[in-house]
This record gives sequence, structure tokens and C-alpha cells, in this order.
Amino acid sequence: MTLRTDELDFELDPARIARYPAEPRESARLMVVDLSAGEVHHRRVGDLGEYLGPGDCLVLNNTRVLAARFNCMRVDTGGKLEGLLMEQVAARRWWTMLRKSRRLQPGHQLQLLEHDGTASDEIFQVVELHDGRVLLELTGERPVEEILGRLGEVPLPPYIRNARRDAGEPIEDLRDRDWYQTVYAREDGLARSVAAPTAGLHLSRPMLASLEQAGVRTAELELEVGAGTFKPVEADTLEEHPMHSERCVVPAVTIETLRSLQIPRAEGRARIIPVGTTATRTLESLPIELPATSAGPLAYETDLLIEPGFDFRYLDGLLTNFHLPRSTLLALVGAVCGMDRLKSLYQEAIDEGYRFFSYGDAMLLIASRNP
Repeated sequence: MTLRTDELDFELDPARIARYPAEPRESARLMVVDLSAGEVHHRRVGDLGEYLGPGDCLVLNNTRVLAARFNCMRVDTGGKLEGLLMEQVAARRWWTMLRKSRRLQPGHQLQLLEHDGTASDEIFQVVELHDGRVLLELTGERPVEEILGRLGEVPLPPYIRNARRDAGEPIEDLRDRDWYQTVYAREDGLARSVAAPTAGLHLSRPMLASLEQAGVRTAELELEVGAGTFKPVEADTLEEHPMHSERCVVPAVTIETLRSLQIPRAEGRARIIPVGTTATRTLESLPIELPATSAGPLAYETDLLIEPGFDFRYLDGLLTNFHLPRSTLLALVGAVCGMDRLKSLYQEAIDEGYRFFSYGDAMLLIASRNP
């Protein structure tokens, strides 16, 4: 049955939108949903280890977030613009959202601004305009990651920026550079994501070390999170929604871990628990027959839309945030527990005062395993 978009709606008091993360990370609240017993427990993320056992495997999206928001000015007029990189299409080309871009034309140059508003030496050139987006090409030799690491700002979602503005607080906080990055983001990887895999923001290094000591495994992969991940569903039905495509990389060691879990999972002695919807989509987009690990990492793109009725192959539980209404993320969680159950859980979270969205609290949906 096709899911109607209005089935993804729910009412939320704006005061429930988290403007800042919990500190320390694992002190965020955790709604634990036992899918086998149908029970709900209200805990903290730091209690996660009580629900996992030796052989269980957390799957982490180790993508690094680019400081994708920037300020610039037109070289010809001096007019100021605010931009957000959305999708990389070549080494130095990005589709971008730019405020006040109506009068831009191909060939116009945009000079990036320092944080104090003065002009830098870095230039974007307008290549193309299409459907409200602007294709920009970075001139010069330095990598865009290096430049925006110095000149860019954290690409916080609009609802966090708006909530801070409405509360009379500064929109930018220097601490967001740490807060909006997972502790396991690849240090040696190029920053490509323009949004964080937010479920992973709850995990700290000491917590991960404690889980490892208890025999809980971790496996890493990468999905470059694009702004389309959080795009609301505007069509009448979910199947009419044009699903965005995102680049994935699964290392050979992770493929080998998945192979090693096949028999223990079948016997009920191990579970795979993706941390977040991006890790889930990456796993479920893997080919049915896993490639030989000698072939090296597996790279592909996915536009997989997961909705109720989906047949999961690599999911025995899910650690996730509380998501926006009318989002594909909400539909994915509904595929794990059922839409009626999900609506009940979200209402319980609202009644219990949970905080919502990227900096908010978390939910663990988990099935029991054999002793």
C-alpha cells in the first residue's frame, strides 16, 4: 500500500526543538523500544550497553561534515550573498543555494568573505543556474575543504538556526564545529557531507571504548549526507517523492564483518544495529551477493527509499533521532516498527518531554536476541 504523505504528519511544540546538544553527548535521553516484547523504557544514551551484548555490531557512518555555509560578495557590485553548498558534481564544482541570487548570470564571480566580513582571495565563479540552484566552480588551486575549513560555517539545519533566532540567541556558536561532527568522523577523509549523520552525535569516545570492552563490535562505512536527506516530502504520496542520490563507500573490512555475522545472526546470537538512517540506507543498498573483500572497498550511489513494507536484510535494530514530520527519515523508522506504532511512540516522546531533531534525544528500536 502506498504511504500517503499526511500519514507522516505530527504536531510538535517548537519548544521541543533542541537548539543545543546534550553535554556530555551520551547524557541525551534514550527511548528504548523493545520490538519483541512491545515495551518502552526511558533511559539515557549512556545506558545503551545494557541493551547490547557480545557479538552485536553497531554500524557507524564515518563521514565528515564540510563547513558548507559561507558568505560572499559579487566582485562586480559588492552585493553580499549567503550560500550553502548542496551537492558536489566535480572536484571543484558544487550545486549551491544562494540567497539573493536572482540577478546572477554565468561568468559572475563571487569573492568569499572572512569571518570579520573582509574579502578573502578565494573566488567562486558562476557556471550555471537551474531550478533555484547555482552551479559554482572554485578558481585557484587550494581544495574547497581547506578553504571552507577556514572561511566556512557549520551547516546547521534551518530549524536550529531559526529556533536560536526566535529565542534571541546568537545563531552561530563556535562549539558547533565540534558538536555537529561525530567523534569517529574520518580524520583522513575529505569532508563531503553537508549535514551530519545525527544519530551518531550521541556517541562519545569513552562510551564506544566501553562498548568495545563489553564485546560490542563496530563497523564503519560512509554515506556522504546531502541536504536532500532532510527535504520534506511535498508530493501527495511517498512513492511520488523524487528521492535524492548519495555516494556510499563500504570498506573491505566492513564487508568481511557483515559476512562473519551471517551465521550468528541466523542463530539469534548477534545483531546488526545501524546508527542512523544514513548507515541503514547504505547497508540496505548493498548487493545481495557481497563482493570478495580482496576487491577492496565497494563504492556506489544510492537513492534507496525505505518505507513501511520494506524487507530489511541487514537490520536487527536501529539507533536514531526523532525526525521531522513529512520526511523520508520518518518513513524509514516507520518501516522498522510500523507507522501506527511510530505515531504512538512519538506522542509518548512528546508527552515525556523529549527533545527533537538533530541536536535532540534518541530512540533505540531493538529486537531481542537468544541468550
